[in-house]
Amino acid sequence: MSNALSARQSSSQVTRLLRARMGTSPVAPHVAESWDRCFNRYSMQPDAKRNTVMLDAESVRDRQQRLGELLNVARAEMENLYEQIAGSGYAVILSDADAVVLSAVTDPNVKREFRNGGLWVGAVWSEQNEGTNGLGTAIAERRPVIVHCGEHFRHYNIGLSCCGAPIIDANGDVLAVLDASVASSADTRLVQSHTMALVNMSANLISRCHFLSRFQDAWILRFHSRAEFVGLLHEALMAIDGEGRIKAVNDSALVQLGMSDRGQLVGRSLGEFLPLDFATLEQRAAGEPAALWPMRDLAYGRRFFANVRAPLQRVLRASVPVAAAEPAHRHVDTDPRMQHNLNCGRQLFVRRVPLLLRGATGTGKEVFAKTLHNASSWADRPFVAVNCAAIPEALIESELFGYARGAFTDAAREGHVGRIRHSSGGTLFLDEIGDMPLALQTRLLRVLEEHEIVPLGGDTAIPVDLHIISATHQDLLGMVRLGSFREDLYYRLNGITLELPPLRERTDKRELIGTLLREETPQGLPPAIDDDAMDRLLGHPWPGNIRQLRNVLRTASALSGDSGRIRLVHLEAGMSATDSPPPTHATATVGPGEPGPLRSAERDALLRELERMHWNISRTAQLLDISRNTLYRKIRRHQIVLPE
Repeated sequence: MSNALSARQSSSQVTRLLRARMGTSPVAPHVAESWDRCFNRYSMQPDAKRNTVMLDAESVRDRQQRLGELLNVARAEMENLYEQIAGSGYAVILSDADAVVLSAVTDPNVKREFRNGGLWVGAVWSEQNEGTNGLGTAIAERRPVIVHCGEHFRHYNIGLSCCGAPIIDANGDVLAVLDASVASSADTRLVQSHTMALVNMSANLISRCHFLSRFQDAWILRFHSRAEFVGLLHEALMAIDGEGRIKAVNDSALVQLGMSDRGQLVGRSLGEFLPLDFATLEQRAAGEPAALWPMRDLAYGRRFFANVRAPLQRVLRASVPVAAAEPAHRHVDTDPRMQHNLNCGRQLFVRRVPLLLRGATGTGKEVFAKTLHNASSWADRPFVAVNCAAIPEALIESELFGYARGAFTDAAREGHVGRIRHSSGGTLFLDEIGDMPLALQTRLLRVLEEHEIVPLGGDTAIPVDLHIISATHQDLLGMVRLGSFREDLYYRLNGITLELPPLRERTDKRELIGTLLREETPQGLPPAIDDDAMDRLLGHPWPGNIRQLRNVLRTASALSGDSGRIRLVHLEAGMSATDSPPPTHATATVGPGEPGPLRSAERDALLRELERMHWNISRTAQLLDISRNTLYRKIRRHQIVLPE
């Protein structure tokens, strides 16, 4: 009786404390439960003075090492998340399962505020130490939480607003917490829900990447009740061993199968739940690694769509011929930035939001654009790629906009449809958009705004249904400031910018190597790769990015002959020329037999004008009063290397 009375008194005291802090504002259940733990379980007082516990540097390093590769994956996704909320005074914070801060990306203008507030690497933000807060309460609740201003238990933390989401491992345990906090929040709790959605998406993405990385030696079954979700953030994942038994599942798999506990699945045969034996699984992975197939679960007959990935080492040492299937998400494996790009790109592109891809030459912008096209509802319509830097300036207008019959001398008798009209209903990919001449930028803008096109020499507007993806390796905003790119066109094309990382920064190089090898040997067996050769591939800086990697693998595969193994010696021919870092600025050499002084003078003049025009080909050609085609020929003749 006395215990029950004491509990009621404690609950009443917590209610009074919350009302004193929050007034008439509603209190979220997780906040009330956390306050109850702080007051009754931890015997904490709201008005206590700050005494943040800080671990020493060696202890922090030990904890960082325990997270292993997850820390690198998380840091990459933290950078992505920070880019989305930058400028709002936020810090993006990662803690371990004990709420010890292990990494932080902070707005430079408010670093001191966060340091003074104890939100810094080495600080312990468990509920036992800091009361109700985004990190500690997300761990205690094992779910995403918003802790906004006065909802913090400690009075000295009421200026903070925190959105914390747990990163769950394959066992369903909290592995880490991702948090976005602002030191002096003027936003309402409702506004914080938008930030919470971004944080939760990033945490789920890290969890998913961790699952795929941890079970590289297992067969991975990916499935969902909606086909378009397979390969995306909320897909169900199931790791299966060589005997067809389930090793692990993620939370989405539990939801899809209507299970409440991993123990209902882990350790049991896959065939108990889904109509798949191991032989069928193996056959699917070998013959249709990217194809989706429908299936129904055995308990309720619910329909799912699925595909399967073989163990990674088995992929690289395949003993079954691999079909030339078009992958559902080519060149996108477990790298968190590429996963983020794919998730954002697919969700926005299906809503007709124009996308701008930015990345160095060879990072796979066109392949990525085609991946988005293939995932759209208009995948059966044309994908039309236009390289704005490769088409001669005199022809680019007619190539893009087409021309009417008899529009000019030598015009085709029946006229020409043009790339834009050809892409109508499908996807128009404008590569190297920064090289489009200014006059054509104006015309393109009009087409995008009015959704109709008038061919050269014509007088009738023709409606077009456009879905636009643009790409560049240049700084378009810098070009806008210089007046070489229209500002209104920039904002019309840039619904969102997706940054494709250089190959040297990607965390999924091993998987990407397997994908490229399968693409290079569609009718045969991909060769195995010796360990020292794989180490060389993984450690190379790859200045030419995926394009260079593909060429090296193609050469090495050919040199390996009938041996079926790529050895270190097979890589030397393709990699020796690129072992030194790429040039930081343009260089040129004089060929044998050429008039050195004259050649050098022209080279120097070209370099000088290119640098003065910030390497903009169109503006340099206009300044020199030559066509872009002529300028490109001179650049090739002088072996000038354009900076990426």
